[in-house]
Amino acid sequence: MNNDRRVVITGLGAITPLGNDVETFWSNLKNGVSGIRKIEMFDTTAYDCKIGGEVRGFDPKAFFKNPKDVRRTDRFAQLALAAAKMALDDSGIDIEKLRRRDRFGVIVSSGIGGLKTLQDQLTILLTKGPSRTSPFTIPMLISNMASGLISMEYGLRGPNMCIVTACATSNNAIGESWRTIKFGDADIFLAGGSEASIVAIGLAGFSAMKALSTRNDEPERASRPFDRDRDGFVMGEGAGIVVVEELEHAKARGAKIYCELTGYGLSSDAYHMTAPPPDGEGAVRAMQLALEHARVSPNQVDYINAHATSTDIGDLCETRAIKQVFGEQAYKVSISSTKSMTGHLLGGAGGTEMAACALAIRDSVIPPTINLENPGEGCDLDYTPNVAREKKVRVVLNNSFGFGGHNATLIATAFEK
Repeated sequence: MNNDRRVVITGLGAITPLGNDVETFWSNLKNGVSGIRKIEMFDTTAYDCKIGGEVRGFDPKAFFKNPKDVRRTDRFAQLALAAAKMALDDSGIDIEKLRRRDRFGVIVSSGIGGLKTLQDQLTILLTKGPSRTSPFTIPMLISNMASGLISMEYGLRGPNMCIVTACATSNNAIGESWRTIKFGDADIFLAGGSEASIVAIGLAGFSAMKALSTRNDEPERASRPFDRDRDGFVMGEGAGIVVVEELEHAKARGAKIYCELTGYGLSSDAYHMTAPPPDGEGAVRAMQLALEHARVSPNQVDYINAHATSTDIGDLCETRAIKQVFGEQAYKVSISSTKSMTGHLLGGAGGTEMAACALAIRDSVIPPTINLENPGEGCDLDYTPNVAREKKVRVVLNNSFGFGGHNATLIATAFEK
């Protein structure tokens, strides 16, 4: 690995329950707006949980060169392609003038993939028989298709893959882009994740696990990380994709630079299918590795975008892990969970949260953790409750942890020439 190759973020794209463009998303985050509502996509009468963070007013035809392709793609891929186009436009890269498309890669992932397609086609199979199943069933449901479609849309022939690590997916995608650029095998990536699992089988599956909030009468107050009365996470959907670029390549084209990616750590809990170890040991190692790569000490970190999904054990274990890594500094660093406003975008979470981290650096603002009224037992750090805070932000740490014991941490710093 050529550690002299510096890596920066030069473009942002996000479609979320808080807005279908980056600046709307960011404005609502700063203002503590909740994107959680009653689910409208299907009838939830029979479900324990009836709320979610849906993307509203999204027209996929606006983002496809060929409108016919909309019918041949699952919603998760549509959201990914739209966020990728936003990030590319924001970066100022002119694809037509790009000489080395073989040096431009895509790592855009999904935790679950085309769940709506799977549900719909299985229904057709069981009610109408195999001859009525769509020939696009498999291409529409496989998780790697979003990454493949983005590369086809823009003729990007660099490294192309999909990393599926549940809710750590986006952070792994961005981190492996960073690693590949530093190794010298590419100059630019579109990286992040997408999810569209607010469908009947998705809601039923998570409900059966008792993982979801059932605060159905107060949707906007249902996602409440670190709060004493948290009762589970709220499903969200959307996509977050960033342009990750080698510094000299970015400078040569006069790119604006949001921040520098400096650290990436990953680990496994090797503990339980869905629960973290009580001491957060895996999360500790991921954060420590990221800090080592970034050559940053805990007392230099200004902001932690916590994974904190609003589950009882998850929020507490992450708090314990932060205390182990940061020591006394844990009580001084600003922390927040933007999932309090977006819900949990699963495989798309880390991408949207990386965009929030980049904007926190740009605007010197810590987005809040809303609905934090009475901190839960053991949750005694500074979670930026309810109101955004103006603060100089030079170093951010972004945590994402997934079912299966996957942990991924990213560190970004204010860019210095």
